Amino acid sequence: MRRAVADLGANDKDRNFVTALARGLDILRCFGPSDEYLGNAELAKRTSIPRPTVSRMTATLTQLGYLRYVPQLEKYRLGPGVLDLGYRYLASEGVRDLARPYMQELADSTDCMVAIGAPDGAQVTYIQVCQGNGPLVLRLDIGSRVPMATSALGRAFLAATPEVEREMYYEQIRQQDPAAWPALERSLQSAYEEYEQYGFCTSDGEWNRDVSGVAVPLILDGGAQVVPFNCGGSSLRLSRRTLLENLGPRLKDVVGQVAQMVQGRA
Repeated sequence: MRRAVADLGANDKDRNFVTALARGLDILRCFGPSDEYLGNAELAKRTSIPRPTVSRMTATLTQLGYLRYVPQLEKYRLGPGVLDLGYRYLASEGVRDLARPYMQELADSTDCMVAIGAPDGAQVTYIQVCQGNGPLVLRLDIGSRVPMATSALGRAFLAATPEVEREMYYEQIRQQDPAAWPALERSLQSAYEEYEQYGFCTSDGEWNRDVSGVAVPLILDGGAQVVPFNCGGSSLRLSRRTLLENLGPRLKDVVGQVAQMVQGRA
């Protein structure tokens, strides 16, 4: 049984300590590989938090995307918000630094932008960016966001993400634009077929008619972690043939080098 909040002791006397936040985090910690689905009663028992308080917290965590309610079971499971935080942490802890020299070399040699992304609900946020020097280089900075379903970066992330987790992102995409979902779902299936064939995903003027790109997922821990890389720029100079025959294979080489570096550190 988990009693992290109940046993905080001296922390309760710290004026800077926020008990409500600690309790919310304690609820999230209850979930694990053998406890994928938990109800309010189970959570209250494990945390020693009163059940009415647990009910309010799970409702709040669900609205924020950190939990997902499953009506058929009347229980909760971890939501995409928690996964997003995990991916951001992984990408920021070492992968960005290891990858940067290889990314910059590719950016310089192709006059493209090379970036790493982290999932952010129905979008992907850039957490590392290397720019080429050409006049038609795509100028996006760290913190910029692109749509998950129509960008190469988002498609590569979804293509390498296990189906159970993938559905959580589908839900976020559907909520953002229900009417567009059928067409988006078809485009994603095409992207998955492309990934199976080439090992990367493309987006040719789809999320922005002036932008084309290719993306490759860095897959770690046997698929438990996915960090997508992309290389892109102006659609005026990046034809589909260029994406498939040039940028795609070169980006795969970069991601392969980064994967070897990460494994060497493990």
